[in-house]
Amino acid sequence: MLEVVGVAGVVTGAFITYVWMKNSSGKKFIHLEDEAKVKAKMLEQEAKLLIESSKIKIREQELALEESFKTREMAVDAREHALSVQEKAFFVREEKLNTLEKYTQKLEVSRQKEINNTLAAMESIASFTKEEAKAYILEKVEENSRADVADIVRRYEQEAKRDGEKKANYILAQATTRYAGDFAGERLINFISLPSDEHKGRIIGKEGRNIKTLEMLLGVDIVVDETPGVILVSCFNLYRRAIATRVIEILIEDGRIHPGHIEEVHKKVEKEFEEKTYEEGENILLDLGLFPMAKELVQLLGRMKYRASYGQNALAHTLEVAYLAKVMAAQMGGDEKLALRAGLLHDIGKALTQEHGGSHVDIGVDLCRKHGEHPSIINAIYAHHGYEEADSVESAAVCAADKLSAARPGARREVLESFTKRVKEVEEIALSKKNVMKAYAINAGREIRVFVNAQKTSDNESILLSKEIAKEVQEKVQYPGEIKVNVIRETRATSYAK
Repeated sequence: MLEVVGVAGVVTGAFITYVWMKNSSGKKFIHLEDEAKVKAKMLEQEAKLLIESSKIKIREQELALEESFKTREMAVDAREHALSVQEKAFFVREEKLNTLEKYTQKLEVSRQKEINNTLAAMESIASFTKEEAKAYILEKVEENSRADVADIVRRYEQEAKRDGEKKANYILAQATTRYAGDFAGERLINFISLPSDEHKGRIIGKEGRNIKTLEMLLGVDIVVDETPGVILVSCFNLYRRAIATRVIEILIEDGRIHPGHIEEVHKKVEKEFEEKTYEEGENILLDLGLFPMAKELVQLLGRMKYRASYGQNALAHTLEVAYLAKVMAAQMGGDEKLALRAGLLHDIGKALTQEHGGSHVDIGVDLCRKHGEHPSIINAIYAHHGYEEADSVESAAVCAADKLSAARPGARREVLESFTKRVKEVEEIALSKKNVMKAYAINAGREIRVFVNAQKTSDNESILLSKEIAKEVQEKVQYPGEIKVNVIRETRATSYAK
């Protein structure tokens, strides 16, 4: 019995323990479930927020893409519209051209028909053959052309009269506003004394052949007026004018003045001047103690004597700059010899600008580099016109000396330089044309004579060439009054009797 009671007690205790534990676990599970639900709700809210944020971003991207698409669509529409307008304009032009072509063809057919009708009428009425009718028509055309030619001659006579009046007024105006007789005479003209006035006729020659040959070969303007015992040689190029003066002096001394002898004397004098300019360049280097120097540079130094810049002689300016640069370099502790050489070569390019054109700075640099001159000399050439900064004492001395030489009172004249620049531009325009051999600006820049290759240029092409040059001069050059363009085509035949 006691055993039964013990077992029942144990069972009862176990049952009570089980019920307690079950109630305790249930409460714990309920607490965890509540926490899980709270977390689940929080995650759900975060997910909703992320979804909403993603939707907003996606919408913003869609709007941006839509705006970009609209912009591109508008650009494409604008391009299509522009192409459409251009295409319509092209078709309109094409239609106009087709219309003009058809009209031209109709006119040509009509003209040929009229000619045939006229020939047929003349054959039937006047008993003319076809060839006789053509000859008759050509004769009538020639008569009408003579009338046109006479009208052109009268028009040119009137233009010549007007030009004469303009020139006379210009001379009077210049005489009353300023006096520069000595300066202009020294720079632009040379007077040649004659033994007698009879020599004027010999210089002019029969039908003006001698004076035409002189002006063509020498490239100067020779003025033979009523002034007794002298003739005048005018040209902006000092070297060319000096050669011309010497040629005419030799011809006067010799007494033989004819085209063949003129050419011989011209070649001889050109050779003499080349030797003379080289000798003058050598003398300059000897005086300065700057040997050795390349022969080409020595030759160009001598030619600087026949070059002016703003009315200032280029060689005199060069020597002045060289001496000043030497003194300045010595005071600043630089190389005196190098500064002297740089000053002497800083404007060497000016000796070639009248013949070849371009910047004297670039030409001078190319020459000095070609002959291996010192880098400081190259820098001085660039720096004295601001193309580079001076990188040495010698280069800086040349720049300062150049400013001093140019700025001193009476050193330069702007008027003469602008005139020579204008005349040089006119010559360069003519020389740039095809088949042009020589071009000379004469008559104070109011006329240019252009000599073309007669074998490659016809008479009709010469007329067109004169118009092209005149048009380009009118567009590119500023000048007072008018510039007359003369294109000269000359054919020579030479034979020898043995």
